Amino acid sequence: MIVTFESSETGEVLMYAETAKTLLDIVGKATTARGVFTPPEMLPAAAKLQAAVAEARRQAAALPEEEDEEDKSKPLPVSLPQRAWPLIDMLERTAKAGPQAHIMWTAAADF
Repeated sequence: MIVTFESSETGEVLMYAETAKTLLDIVGKATTARGVFTPPEMLPAAAKLQAAVAEARRQAAALPEEEDEEDKSKPLPVSLPQRAWPLIDMLERTAKAGPQAHIMWTAAADF
């Protein structure tokens, strides 16, 4: 299932529900079929996501690098920092737009 984030100030961001659920859980939002970020929620949500990204990077840096020839041929997985960046950017840019700015998400069902 796809979740569409729409901002009054930026373009749309589309995510698979699994990714959207992870990100919305981090910021403490319910994963309902429809939801909204109000202006007072945007910067704190972006800060929570940035903290989660920093922690994911710290954990990745702490892992030992064991790489063999077979691992080099596999594509690298998409990490939390890469998945979170579009929503962080949307939250920060929309928060700067003023009190009428908003971000809404829609999905076919609760996720």
